[in-house]
Amino acid sequence: MKLSTKGRYGVTLMIDLAMYQGEGPISLKSIAERQNLSEHYLEQLIAPLRNAGLVRSVRGAYGGYVLTKPSAEITIGDVIRVLEGPISLVDDPQDDLAYLWDQVRDAIDQVLDSVNLADAAERKMSSGDSFMFYI
Repeated sequence: MKLSTKGRYGVTLMIDLAMYQGEGPISLKSIAERQNLSEHYLEQLIAPLRNAGLVRSVRGAYGGYVLTKPSAEITIGDVIRVLEGPISLVDDPQDDLAYLWDQVRDAIDQVLDSVNLADAAERKMSSGDSFMFYI
């Protein structure tokens, strides 16, 4: 499985929102500056996240985006599935190893669903490391 920039940057965007949750709406411009990402690209990513109910927009001079629920209730898997679709390793696993590909997919799902945005944000804040995810 190779995660596209859509998935990686979307996770980065959501972790940034988690880091500043409770401080009011966060503009995409401020996220783009902090994470050294294109604001235009983040605008493309935020729409499906909003449509999925993971974020909501706040209009106005001090507007931006906020998470719709506590960061501990949104997993990395939630974000990846919204932006990338269901996780699959093989397009048409109709072979003798289909059971194996299913087990690998389930293991990946389990890992992605075991890390929530609060955990990832805490790790980022405590380590100071970059949190771009590569799978």
